[in-house]
Amino acid sequence: MPRVEPFEKHLERYESWFERHRHAYLSELEAVRKLLPKEGKGAEIGVGTGRFAAPLSIKLGVEPSRAMAEMARKRGIEVIEGVAENLPFPDESFDYILMVTTICFVDDPERALREAYRVLKPGGALIIGFVDKNSPIGRHYEEHKEESVFYRDARFFSTEELLELLKKVGFRKFGIVQTLFHRLDEIKEIEPVKPGYGEGSFVVIKAVK
Repeated sequence: MPRVEPFEKHLERYESWFERHRHAYLSELEAVRKLLPKEGKGAEIGVGTGRFAAPLSIKLGVEPSRAMAEMARKRGIEVIEGVAENLPFPDESFDYILMVTTICFVDDPERALREAYRVLKPGGALIIGFVDKNSPIGRHYEEHKEESVFYRDARFFSTEELLELLKKVGFRKFGIVQTLFHRLDEIKEIEPVKPGYGEGSFVVIKAVK
């Protein structure tokens, strides 16, 4: 079962995170934008309330939480209710797929990545944004999981673990950028986006089919 209950019950708390940590959110957005293809047909899997899809001009999303899907629709996104492990699209439908933090909440990460691979056209790209579990923010989230209604059931990945999983599924040609070089409560302006990983807490991987 997709872990939607916290997102159904605590929608306002979820939305308020983006206001409280506005500069961190905008930094994450810039990191995703760096690797997102500039053209082609795309969709966001785990679109949530549309906080990434809307500013990135992605018009289609998949989301298991009805409450979040409704909010995303208000932001102008067409949302199909569904899960990452069973995407409601034919093979080779998209030029790119975006997943931001979604991989932490799916029941079967490998199957979710296989589904993304299936619906991508040859040469298409999967862009994954996530908090690296070996980073300062990742370690903080892991240590305080029980206190968070959202992260209690999350599974965090290191960049190396995700790269291994992506290779196992068949992806190749990886691009990686990172941002968020301070603790969340210390981020008072938009952080830089740097190539690679190992310093920043938020990492974006682009993987090509």
